[in-house]
This record gives sequence, structure tokens and C-alpha cells, in this order.
Amino acid sequence: MSVLERGEVVSPVYTAHPYTRPHILLVEDDPEISRMLTDVLSESGFVASSVGSAVDMDALLARETVDLVVLDIMLPGEDGLSICRRLRAASAIPIIMLTARGEDVDRIVGLEIGADDYVAKPFNSRELVARIRALLRRAQGGQETGRIRARQLTFAGWQINPTTRQLQDPEGVRVAMTSVEFDLLLAFCRNPGRVLSREQLLELVHGGLAGPVERSIDVHVSRIRQKIEIDPRDPTLIKTVRLGGYLFTPDIGET
Repeated sequence: MSVLERGEVVSPVYTAHPYTRPHILLVEDDPEISRMLTDVLSESGFVASSVGSAVDMDALLARETVDLVVLDIMLPGEDGLSICRRLRAASAIPIIMLTARGEDVDRIVGLEIGADDYVAKPFNSRELVARIRALLRRAQGGQETGRIRARQLTFAGWQINPTTRQLQDPEGVRVAMTSVEFDLLLAFCRNPGRVLSREQLLELVHGGLAGPVERSIDVHVSRIRQKIEIDPRDPTLIKTVRLGGYLFTPDIGET
């Protein structure tokens, strides 16, 4: 993965697969937290690298491939939200935000600009490891050999492929999505015409590991609407059901 100067990102990629130890990059300026998490990640079977600033992160990403980024919001110089926006503009690499602030606003903003998940400080390191594993499983998708290929689903002219984890618009153009956005849309496609509560969606997408803020689902739904709805302010594909959750309205086909 190669990330250069701020504002300039060149073709970053991630390569999580079951035959190598995934490389996790921790961007955290607190030395104590950094050492603790690096040890935990290494003990959990990951290759762990740690940097304390955006400048150091860019230098590492310019020479090494990274499979997932754990990114603190409060950093010297360029903050985590700005870094997240840069990374997401060029890659679907999984990103977990760390935040020490009590208000939900930072977490919601982080999700809005493309983070896949967040963990609030103080946190349980084992829970963070579980979230990392869950995101890596979703990121590698159907890449394991021998896996039965899932059929491609269609809705309203759109095509979503569970095996390649790609979404194409009615003109055949690929639409970039984060891992969580893809899993959420796929959950809708597999449950058309059914009202899904936020709790059910959290379970489907996060496997029970989502945090207590259910509004994270609302943020991801909003981002999906921006990509698939003709008018995201008046959505017709993903309807909000008051006091119920969300309803995916299109008919689903298979190819």
C-alpha cells in the first residue's frame, strides 16, 4: 500500500488472505497504549506496526503493505479524521477508529467519512482483536479456494456479487464500498421486504460485536443511500420504518 504526501494517495491496496499473517498498522501517539496493543496484536497472530503521526504513517505505507489500520482520532499534526478521509478516498482498506472523547459526534463523523468501525477508550484489547478479525474476514470475502461461489444478486438494475464483493450500478460501473457498507447492503438484499431492526442489522453486519451506539447503523445506511438512491433525501430503495428499523423494497433477482 502506498500513501504519499498529505492529499496525495497512490493506489493503496490491502491483501488480507488466510495464508499469511495479516499486517495491522496502529496509528497511536500514546506510547503506553501503542506498546500494549502491539504486544496484544503480535500475541494474537498478527504482524503489528505502530506509528505516532500521519507523517510516520505515510512513510511506512509507502514501503509496506498493510491489511487494516487502527487509527486514533487525537493525533499530533493531522488528526485521525483527516487521515481516515485520505485513506478512504483511495482504498477500501478496513479502518477502525479509536476515540477517547465521550460524545458520539467523533464516532459518527468517523463512520460518515468511511471508517468501518470504532472503539471507545478505555477499551478491552481482546474486543479490539475480535473486531479486527471480523473486519478482515469480511475484507477477504470469498477469496478462499474451494469456497462455493455465491450467486450474484440484482435489484433495480444494480448487481451485487457476494463472492468478489463488488457492487455495480445499472450502467455496469463498479461502486466503491467499505466492508461494512457492503455487508449491510448484502444483508438487505438477502432480506427484501422484511423490516430489519437496528439490533438485527448490527448482528448481521458485526456479528454481535458492534458497540452500544446503534446510530452507527444509521450512518452506514445514509452512506449507502448516497450511492444507490436517485434522491438520498427521499429514498425509495431503503425505507425507514418509524420505531421499526429499515425496509429494503426492491425485488431481488439472481444470476
